[in-house]
Amino acid sequence: MTQRPNLLALAISGTLALALASCGGGNRPPAATGVAAVPANESPEQFVARVNKEMREVSTELNSAQWLSNTYINSDSELIAAKANERWLTRLNEWIAQAKQFEGKPMSPETARQIKLLKLMTAMPAPRDPKELAELAQIASKLEGMYGSGSYCTGSGADKTCRDIGQLSDVLASSRDYDAQLDAWQGWHSVGAPMRGDYTRFVELVNKGAKEMGFADAGEMWRSGYDMPPAEFARETDRLWEQVKPLYEQLHCYARGKLDAKYGKDKVEIGTGMLPAHLMGNQWQQDWSNLWDILAPYPNAGSLDVNAALQRTQEANFGRALFHANTPGMPASDRGFLAQRAASLATANQMMQRAQDFYTSLGMPALPESFWQKTQFIKPLDRDVMCHASAWDMNMQGDVRIKMCINPTEEDLSTIYHEMGHIYYYLAYNKLPPLLQGGANDGFHEAIGDTIVLSMTPQYLASVGLVAKPQQTHDALVNAQMRMALSKVAFLPFGLMIDRWRWGVFDGSIKPDHYNQAWWALKAKYQGIAPISPRGEEFFDPGAKYHVPANTPYTRYFLANILQFQFYKALCDASGYTGPLYECSFYGNKEAGRKYWAMLARGASQPWQASLKELTGSDQLDAKPLLDYFAPLQAWLKEQNAGQACGWQPDGGASTAVPPAAPTTPG
Repeated sequence: MTQRPNLLALAISGTLALALASCGGGNRPPAATGVAAVPANESPEQFVARVNKEMREVSTELNSAQWLSNTYINSDSELIAAKANERWLTRLNEWIAQAKQFEGKPMSPETARQIKLLKLMTAMPAPRDPKELAELAQIASKLEGMYGSGSYCTGSGADKTCRDIGQLSDVLASSRDYDAQLDAWQGWHSVGAPMRGDYTRFVELVNKGAKEMGFADAGEMWRSGYDMPPAEFARETDRLWEQVKPLYEQLHCYARGKLDAKYGKDKVEIGTGMLPAHLMGNQWQQDWSNLWDILAPYPNAGSLDVNAALQRTQEANFGRALFHANTPGMPASDRGFLAQRAASLATANQMMQRAQDFYTSLGMPALPESFWQKTQFIKPLDRDVMCHASAWDMNMQGDVRIKMCINPTEEDLSTIYHEMGHIYYYLAYNKLPPLLQGGANDGFHEAIGDTIVLSMTPQYLASVGLVAKPQQTHDALVNAQMRMALSKVAFLPFGLMIDRWRWGVFDGSIKPDHYNQAWWALKAKYQGIAPISPRGEEFFDPGAKYHVPANTPYTRYFLANILQFQFYKALCDASGYTGPLYECSFYGNKEAGRKYWAMLARGASQPWQASLKELTGSDQLDAKPLLDYFAPLQAWLKEQNAGQACGWQPDGGASTAVPPAAPTTPG
């Protein structure tokens, strides 16, 4: 669920979302101070023009190195990526230092914005000291590699078996064996423990880099990328959470009752009403969709079995591939294996084509041929790769790609529609100067594709042959809303707690010897989730979530879950739709597409409030469209939960030291 996860610290912050440059050819020797001097008489406008030119010129090297390190994981690609990252960070530090010479000088508003965005470009501010910068780049590369190659092994010798995150996640998704799920959850979370020392040092280095840039710490720098004071932004996310919290609490209460009935209250409830981490169908409890067999309000009412349709496609592709693999003398087992690989690739390609069809139906362009040639569709057999889905803009000029390990499931289909939103955002703003190539804020970037996912209504799914014609009944409506809520609503508190943890780590209120305690305290506070047994400081459970070792800011995803409903309502209005919001699909509507593309093309060229107002008519973040969308489900949940003691209290053994919800000191 991310855009391009640049190892270079994600050269994407709250203001930029581009796949940015390394420091390739054309470097000038550093001055004695370690910073190249600004050419004589260079104006602020000339400086920005030069930075944009250099950035575009050197973009390919770094992104190619990062792509390599994600799709051919080994010590060599890790070294190449680290060195490219080091060169990029050196150049970025140089540009930022040079920009200080223009402080207080007159310049155009566009130039001022680009200089501001330059300073906020990276989520991984590097120290000026060359040795520390090189160390930071090496640690960043190492951490992401540790996650990508992580596995859980049992047995030894000939009996040793290892499972990767995909295999372990499959257990959580499909098994209802309590102990098997616990083993798979604990197994994957073991990958984080070796990261603790490196991550602790990583925090020290990025904090030093942030302080050298004038911020209190790296967390304050992250919160500065939203066209408002950092403290105001933190309070704004608190306000939005208070809007949606009652809906989440009702969903949590309903899920608890169903899980109690399935496994027994003694195996489910932890402390006062908290849910066990390993029973939620997902490694991080951020999406409860895999619990549909347990949580479905009305089994079979308005059946939306997209998985069955995709599986039929896979089987048809397998049959064709098996026929064409009929090579004389080839063993049947080899034929079957090759046919299965060919079928998986064909199905993944068809799923991607289906997603592209939605975007082109709105009048957006077809993807370039290079996209289809260079995208990673399925997991290779001969090497370790990063399967975490991501969208990449390789050169800021149209070389766009997606990296996934696609399976024929509804979850992966929705992920493709999401990732393609990043791709179309990249293409829409590619005409802007590199410093303005990014989302209006990073939440915008994550919301684009999810807005399209909201438009994948039962009627849309039926129109493209993925489900039967939907039933127009109350039960079918509740089912459809529940399916969406298990993804969208269940995610909301998780979207907040990761950066709440990191903000505390960065500002020092969470010490290294309390990393895990604070992690679980925040999961308890926001999600009402806990492990069934203590997770002491011998573990580093934050490392089991990709975005922590990859240093990807996460509040963007919370914002995206609010923004997408605002975008969705605006596009439904633009399409002329007047019915209940949850039934709207703007598939095929050129006017909605024109309005959406116009916003995408703005990129980061203006404050996000202006872009939001152009699309929606309001410059305020607001969860009301989300609540309007789920109004039928919320009313139904209240009926189901009547008489229940909803809510939760953290287990006394988990942690009592919950960090503050948001900083209160101004940035």
